Amino acid sequence: MSSVKSDRIKIDDSYMNYITFGNGSRNLIFILGLNVGGTKNSGFMLANMYSIFSKEYSVYIFDRKNDICDNYSVYDMAEDIYKATKIIGIDKADILGISHGGMIAQALVIKYPEIVRKLVLAMTLSRQNKTIRSVIENWIKYASGNDHNSIKKEAFSLMYSDEYLNKYGSKQIISDKNTNSSDLKKFEIIARSCLDLDLYDKLDKIVCPVFVIGGKKDKIVSGKASEEIAEKIGCEIYMYDDLGHAAYEEAPDFFKRVYDFLIS
Repeated sequence: MSSVKSDRIKIDDSYMNYITFGNGSRNLIFILGLNVGGTKNSGFMLANMYSIFSKEYSVYIFDRKNDICDNYSVYDMAEDIYKATKIIGIDKADILGISHGGMIAQALVIKYPEIVRKLVLAMTLSRQNKTIRSVIENWIKYASGNDHNSIKKEAFSLMYSDEYLNKYGSKQIISDKNTNSSDLKKFEIIARSCLDLDLYDKLDKIVCPVFVIGGKKDKIVSGKASEEIAEKIGCEIYMYDDLGHAAYEEAPDFFKRVYDFLIS
């Protein structure tokens, strides 16, 4: 996709990497989930994955800030994205937050409701639960031991359906030689932000149209987490019965559902 651009923007005393593509008149902000590598070297892959939006939207995929403090919170991440939108000149946007990105999206919309037109929250939660606590504590342990492969193996086994795992097995688990200890330290800090998350009681501050998508077999945030968000907000929800946390990759109609909600 020729219009894909990778760039960075100065936020306070650091920089935030971001990817942009599409030439549409509407703005769409993607906030991706927790991962070790961030958006680096992923521009064309992400643009192809989200190509359904490229005609209607100018799409922005923001990473987390490069230099972060030990107590960097979901609220801080939301604040950074808000600052980035003001610098770039995005006055209003549709927002899609996936997994940890959905947590950030909630914090962003709660504090700055004027920036959002419509919001999609996918495979995410508004407050910690036993499922995510167990997962995140393991990943923090692996990250502190510079063990990226264990993070990838466990994430892969938890995210995907049994059918997908049986079909692809360990073929998708490829060691990333570009990952270093500073990447894993950043991952550890960001992962910790899930453990003190509590946005549930503030969800009534979200007044824009919201669409929640979840997987009933989600082994990372749980399917119930999506259901309780939708119930609290009183919004539209779609649950994939046989999929889990990676429904956004496995379900062939996932992005069509998001698109149809956003442009309606």
